[in-house]
Amino acid sequence: MVRVLAFALHADDVLAFGRGLSADDEPDLWRRDPTGAIEQWIDVGLPDERDVRKACGRAREVSILAYGGRAVDLWWAGAREKLERQERLAVREVPLDASRALSRLAGRSMRLQVTIQDGHVFVTDGDSTVAVDLRVLKGTSGAR
Repeated sequence: MVRVLAFALHADDVLAFGRGLSADDEPDLWRRDPTGAIEQWIDVGLPDERDVRKACGRAREVSILAYGGRAVDLWWAGAREKLERQERLAVREVPLDASRALSRLAGRSMRLQVTIQDGHVFVTDGDSTVAVDLRVLKGTSGAR
C-alpha cells in the first residue's frame, strides 16, 4: 500500500512500477524521459544507503518513502550523514499508524481516491479515509 501511496504522490503519465524485489538495479517506481534517461527514481522502505547514492548518480531526482516506525529512525540515524550530501535526494516518512491504516484499505478489487492538499494526504476507499501526514527527513531544492 505504501507503493500505491508513492505512485499517487508522484503521479505522472509515464510513471511506472519497477520489477520490485526481483531487480536490484531498479526502483519501486520510476519515470523515464523519451530517451530512456531516468528522471525520477522512487524507492519505498529502508534502502541501503549505497544503493541510494548509486541511484542519485543515475537519476535526476531520487525520492525515498520510508516506513516502519522505529526502524525508520534507526535507518536514518545510520544513513543520514552520507545521504544528507545527496542534492537530488528527498526522504519522507510515512508514520507507522498511517501505514497500518493504509494496509487495512487493501483489498482484492480496491478503488481508492487520493487527495493531496496543502501538504496533507487523504486516501479513501469510499468507506474509510486515512490521513497521511508525511514527515520530511530530507528535502531537495529541486523537488517537483
